[in-house]
Amino acid sequence: MNGETATDRTVIRLTGEDRHHLLHGLVTRDPVANALTYSALLTPQGKFLADFFLLDQGDEILLDVKSDLAPGLAKRLMMYRLRSRVGIEAADLTVTRGLGEPPTGALADPRHPALGWRAFGSEGGPASVDWDAIRVAHCIPETGVELIPDETFILEAGFDRLAGVDHRKGCYVGQEVTARMKHKTTLRKGLVTVQIDGSAPVGTQIMAGGKVAGTLFTQSGGQAIAYLRFERAGAEMTAGDASVRWSEAD
Repeated sequence: MNGETATDRTVIRLTGEDRHHLLHGLVTRDPVANALTYSALLTPQGKFLADFFLLDQGDEILLDVKSDLAPGLAKRLMMYRLRSRVGIEAADLTVTRGLGEPPTGALADPRHPALGWRAFGSEGGPASVDWDAIRVAHCIPETGVELIPDETFILEAGFDRLAGVDHRKGCYVGQEVTARMKHKTTLRKGLVTVQIDGSAPVGTQIMAGGKVAGTLFTQSGGQAIAYLRFERAGAEMTAGDASVRWSEAD
């Protein structure tokens, strides 16, 4: 297969006649047939818990999630299941991802065309793509780095442009807070791609005019993903010994 195995992913299988109903009341975007859907589960306060891909295969729904989050996500789904007729179990499937011509059965990553495709069930080769460089260039957050459980708000993380939230689908956990941020406020903080000269550890504070303007995250090729407080951010900033530049036009 023309792709590489994503060794840090786990696939959860949902079966039973109430599986769509369960997900509809929980996640930010419902699965659709024959395509990957990027979605998330939030806290009641609207904060990120887990992001994942959903694939509706007719008689089952596959859920592709970061392995570190899989046990907690499965436990939470079981908690919300109550008496619903839904089976929740780990699926013995490998996740493969790649760029270029997709193999049979592969599906496009819905977040951005630059992220290529994903497939389930076949082994790929060793890692060969600099995914961090792609993420930084297009400001695509990663679970456990820019996406922090119980802290991140998904609209500040760009879920609108990543096709990770459906504002028309109705109620889901955390929907009221997300809708209020969407319709009643202007985002004052969020993830952006900045230019960086030098480097600094992930989590380094970004300073502007003697004040904390944000936090530095993934860095690659003279660029970085940063979480900025827009009213404090300036064209010239620092993160440790590195120089950081950002323009709202970028």
